[in-house]
Amino acid sequence: MSESRNFFVHELAVCESSAIGSGSKICAFAHVLPNARIGADCNIWDHVFVENDVVIGSRVNLKCGVYVWDGITIEDDVFVGPNVTFANDTFHQNNIYQTELARTVIKKGASLGANSTILPGITIGSFATVGAGAVVTKSVPPNAIVVGNPAKIVGYVDTKPTDGKLVESPTKIGTSEVYPCGVTLHRMLEAVDIRGSLSVGEFERDVPFAVKRYFLVSNVPTEETRGEHAHRECHQFLVAVKGTVHVVADNGRNRQEFVLDSHTLGLFLPAMTWGIQYKYSADAVLLVFASEHYIAEDYIRDYDQFLIEKKNKLAN
Repeated sequence: MSESRNFFVHELAVCESSAIGSGSKICAFAHVLPNARIGADCNIWDHVFVENDVVIGSRVNLKCGVYVWDGITIEDDVFVGPNVTFANDTFHQNNIYQTELARTVIKKGASLGANSTILPGITIGSFATVGAGAVVTKSVPPNAIVVGNPAKIVGYVDTKPTDGKLVESPTKIGTSEVYPCGVTLHRMLEAVDIRGSLSVGEFERDVPFAVKRYFLVSNVPTEETRGEHAHRECHQFLVAVKGTVHVVADNGRNRQEFVLDSHTLGLFLPAMTWGIQYKYSADAVLLVFASEHYIAEDYIRDYDQFLIEKKNKLAN
């Protein structure tokens, strides 16, 4: 390889851009157009093409056979596997070009598996993982793991399972257990006889706050995800009164996944906990008690903003 300024370009590569960060490497048969911007310490491997309206952050790894078209932003520390395909034109009509392309953004730390396809105008969230061969047709939340065609969420990165299994119910009836992600899992008392079963919980005892609001969630397609937000002040208590719902709880330091599969099992999500509900069974009905009336400003819907506010709150 030959040296060019403070980055390296192989003698068989074509690099027309000077906006390349220190320590980056452009390997053989790669082609970078003049207006592309690439950060520091990136690896642009063989047979990679980078068009003009492209922004690539630092420490990005573009493996062989990747074409990065106009309208694509790839943030820091992203891995793009071999032959990942980006699309930037919704309709793909020959010789008819869109005047404004929908921006595709791959957020920091995300990983795109080999031969996956990313459709235009979507965002792959920070530290999300796209499985090999997946076809991603809509935006992927931070930390989500998606596979298949069309891609569906099958899990979340670093959910810290217990003993290799998803965290489930406490071992003793009438008790609660505290988990590293800052939530408590409660088993409510149940009376069962020949007439049926009765499960009971008391507000400010079993449900550890005064309840001001409740809502029910049902008829959620299995592939859909709900939640994906935190509350600044509102506490929540979740019970699957029917069917099964998977819940991911994240306090900014630890992330765990819980299975709610009984009307006697409740999950307490304190304020400033990022919550996600997914893998709803077809018959699932989720009951949520809330400590506050609905206030739109109480919601944090951006995960990066949640991490900033959580850090500030801990610092104070």
